Amino acid sequence: MRAAEQVLVRPVVSEKTYGLMDDGVYVFVVSPDATKVEVRMAVEQIFGVRVAKVNTLNRKGKRRRNRKSSTFGVRPDTKRAMVTLVGGDRIDLFEKS
Repeated sequence: MRAAEQVLVRPVVSEKTYGLMDDGVYVFVVSPDATKVEVRMAVEQIFGVRVAKVNTLNRKGKRRRNRKSSTFGVRPDTKRAMVTLVGGDRIDLFEKS
């Protein structure tokens, strides 16, 4: 097993994820080779909450045009995990001000 800090890369902060937080769902960018079990254990260890379920999705990087040389590049592919917490558990790091 890897360290929890290696599994969770960063939280996803957007309007959609803030809407999901009201339902107890938090979204993280995770390591591309992380499993659902590793994500569950990492969230429980780092934040001290109970996880009900984990959904993962792989996102393909967008194709980006270089304006100077008219060539194309690609943003990196990412893997995201949508973590649903048990009952009244909350992660205080994400609380709205």
